[in-house]
Amino acid sequence: MDFKQLRALVTVAETGNVTRAATLLNIVQPAVSRQLRLLEEDVGTSLFERGRHGMELTEAGRTLVAYARRVLHELDRARAEIRPSKGSIGGIVTVGLLPSTSDLLASALISSIASNYPGIRVRISVGYAGHLQRWLEDGEIDVALLYDPKHTPSIQVKPLLEESLWIVGLPVSGLSADQPMPLAELAGKPLVLPSAPHGLRSLVENAATLMGLQLMVIAETNAMSIQKSLVIAGHGLTILPGIAVADDIARGVLTAAPLIEPTLKRKIVLALPANRQTTASVHCVESTLVQCMKAAVVCGDWLDARWLAD
Repeated sequence: MDFKQLRALVTVAETGNVTRAATLLNIVQPAVSRQLRLLEEDVGTSLFERGRHGMELTEAGRTLVAYARRVLHELDRARAEIRPSKGSIGGIVTVGLLPSTSDLLASALISSIASNYPGIRVRISVGYAGHLQRWLEDGEIDVALLYDPKHTPSIQVKPLLEESLWIVGLPVSGLSADQPMPLAELAGKPLVLPSAPHGLRSLVENAATLMGLQLMVIAETNAMSIQKSLVIAGHGLTILPGIAVADDIARGVLTAAPLIEPTLKRKIVLALPANRQTTASVHCVESTLVQCMKAAVVCGDWLDARWLAD
């Protein structure tokens, strides 16, 4: 098993076609087929089946592709770090951002890295906290923002900020930033919430249970964009951190009110893998991300947030 075979495997898996893979790899088609054959002989099982839609991975193939992607990703990072731009730190750094933070942070992070560390190439992955933590532990991302996870020896965390949750609805709902709304007032109102076991869903439901409230959840989703679009379509209210709807409020598409009685807060932490060396390029991106976040809190762009880090 070698890197050429792994690249052939991943490229065929992504294109579903040996001919297209050969074009992307800049080699002849028989060479790609030979690399796949040698790889199958090495692992002792078939990796592809020919289906109606081209080359389709077997179960063993899907398993090997997942590992191959991580191996090739690490190799690309090593090459970029060994051969940085002259006089600068170099490398590929993959950052995991939460959906509610990506719009605010992605552009600022990329701009700052481009100005201060032109040898670093940033990749951004967006996902819910559970997905980001798993990707971090598996080595698919280098640094991530998480919602204060349970202690685990595989990651190290640093608390950055605490944000409050808001009730969000259409302008006709009468919600206002200067008129906080108690959780009890949501009883009997249609709600659109994240699917369990999302952290926000657990936070809201635990608070409601303690108060003896029965929430009327009429729709669940694992995508924040759908969560907001269902509210915009008039299906009900939702609960989100203020930063997730700041642009929608500014455009007059949505309105929101701070949630009180109880006030529900979430802590965002910076997470790094504890079992891998943190390279200079990752340190640079990590510190830049923290600076971007602090600036957003200080200038008020991050609604209803309190900075925790030094």
